[in-house]
Amino acid sequence: MNDEPYHIIGSDRPGRWIVTCDHATNRVPEMVNGGDLGVSTADMNRHIAYDVGAAGVACELGRLLNSPVILSDFSRLVIDPNRGEDDPTLLMKIYDGTIIPANRHADAAEVERRLAAYYRPYHAALSELCDGRPNAVLLPIHSFTNQLHGHDPRPWQVGVLYAGDDRLARTLISRLQQETDLCVGDNQPYAGHLPGDSVDKHALTHGRPNVLVEVRNDLIRLKDDQRAWAARLAPMLEEALEQAQL
Repeated sequence: MNDEPYHIIGSDRPGRWIVTCDHATNRVPEMVNGGDLGVSTADMNRHIAYDVGAAGVACELGRLLNSPVILSDFSRLVIDPNRGEDDPTLLMKIYDGTIIPANRHADAAEVERRLAAYYRPYHAALSELCDGRPNAVLLPIHSFTNQLHGHDPRPWQVGVLYAGDDRLARTLISRLQQETDLCVGDNQPYAGHLPGDSVDKHALTHGRPNVLVEVRNDLIRLKDDQRAWAARLAPMLEEALEQAQL
């Protein structure tokens, strides 16, 4: 049975961008509780299990930017590759009102097993991609839900996240704000990054330029919409990189 924790597309593409999708899929591998976390199908198809639509946007951006793409192939509920290994949300036991039964009693040995099988191989592959390009620019692609349970609707269609190094983020935000039909999140819907997360691990600690883009997931559920957003973002990203002179 195929149990690869990640997939790389276009590893030989010459572009500077390293396009990542940490939460590309809602797959639960067989070795994790028999492939079933005890979560309903409806919940596994929500943002709590993966970033809906983000993989399609990432893949199309990689094609348009002529740059490699790396996709995780395990649900964020299995173990979250966009968290540090000591982050308390690395293995979620409840998320946006949904209890994750297979995670409720997971002990340190189970966490270590998932780290070794999925989390660390994904990050090792991403490190290798970045190290192979001395001028690499990290471009993580995520999506966010338009409304969390018990919270107000989110107004943004797209958000740009940064922490510490905002050189590329600032130029991209300025460019996006020129689009009159967009409400752009400046470090929204989340603020910056967390210690040990993907951007910290692969960009900030190495001084690599980076920008994290979040698209609201109701806007990219369909393949055509994913392609349209990628087509819209790609020239802006190239323009922002040129203007930032990185």
